[in-house]
Amino acid sequence: MEPLHDVAVRHFASDNYAGAHPEVIAAIAAANGGHAVSYGEDPYTARLQEQFAALLGEGVEAFPVFNGTGANVTALQSMVTRWGAVITPTLAHINTDEGAAPEKIGGFKLIPVSTPDAKLTPDLIAAVAGSRGVHQAVPQVVSITQSTELGTLYSVSEIAAIADRAHELGLALHVDGARIANAAAALGVPLRAFTRDIGVDVLSFGGTKNGAIGAEAVVVLNPDAVTGIEFLRKSAMQLASKMRFVSAQLVALLTDDLWLRSGAHANAMAARLRSGIEAGLADGSIRGVSFTQPTQVNGVFAALPAGAADRIRDRGFRFYDWNEATGEVRWLTSFDTTEADVDAFVAAVADATRG
Repeated sequence: MEPLHDVAVRHFASDNYAGAHPEVIAAIAAANGGHAVSYGEDPYTARLQEQFAALLGEGVEAFPVFNGTGANVTALQSMVTRWGAVITPTLAHINTDEGAAPEKIGGFKLIPVSTPDAKLTPDLIAAVAGSRGVHQAVPQVVSITQSTELGTLYSVSEIAAIADRAHELGLALHVDGARIANAAAALGVPLRAFTRDIGVDVLSFGGTKNGAIGAEAVVVLNPDAVTGIEFLRKSAMQLASKMRFVSAQLVALLTDDLWLRSGAHANAMAARLRSGIEAGLADGSIRGVSFTQPTQVNGVFAALPAGAADRIRDRGFRFYDWNEATGEVRWLTSFDTTEADVDAFVAAVADATRG
């Protein structure tokens, strides 16, 4: 069929706006010939296990799922009891953007903790880790997002400190890695160095925001931290019958570090975007823009003058209003964002902020 959208258009609203990476599409096509055993008993899912073992060490197990919400719900549900609770930042995706699925489908309580940069600390965790027995849900897991909903990044030492305090308190540690590739590229260390090696128990490994169509994985780093995850994946409607197509996408991303290279490219485009805005502010071609968060991965958070956001949209670009009251917006770059895309957007910001 002919495309139903303008394939030349690029937006800065979400990395979910981007299409699939050509190598992912090729992997799906390669997996499409003939018949293969269903429900994960296929060679692509087996290859995926080998790849995660190479990245994270022997003894890990990956459970491919369809989407990030499914990954988080399946992971966390396997880590808590029916009376359990999960400590997480107020701005965590599981608290703000998953339609209450963790609580409705997962059946556990979230304990949101306010923090200005969407990052937990050991002290913040300790402050809410106590329990009043049967009168409240019992904290059992800490869930952090790497990178966060505000585009901020936990350092290796910060995650290690969180893991140590969580384990001291008898809590397990889950990482929502919807943008784990961006985080890994920014940190510049192996994936296991900021996950398994420092005490992360379960990782939701994101693929969709990084060039897959609908492919994520729950990666169990510590098998003692989960119970019944293979059954919970099915009951959460995340067990693919034709799993070879989900696994093949992740295999493609993990082959020759495509996941990492794509994440690094998206980060570089966000850095270019911020630098372009900063240059415009310096020479006066852009007016009234300020940054509200550091640009550490592929997100730029900025406050715009009144009316500027709509004027930028009138020039053909879509992006999200993060806080309409303050004029804060979020601009995200993707694996397929080009330097020309960024430069065109910076020019649109310049035009819009001059009135």
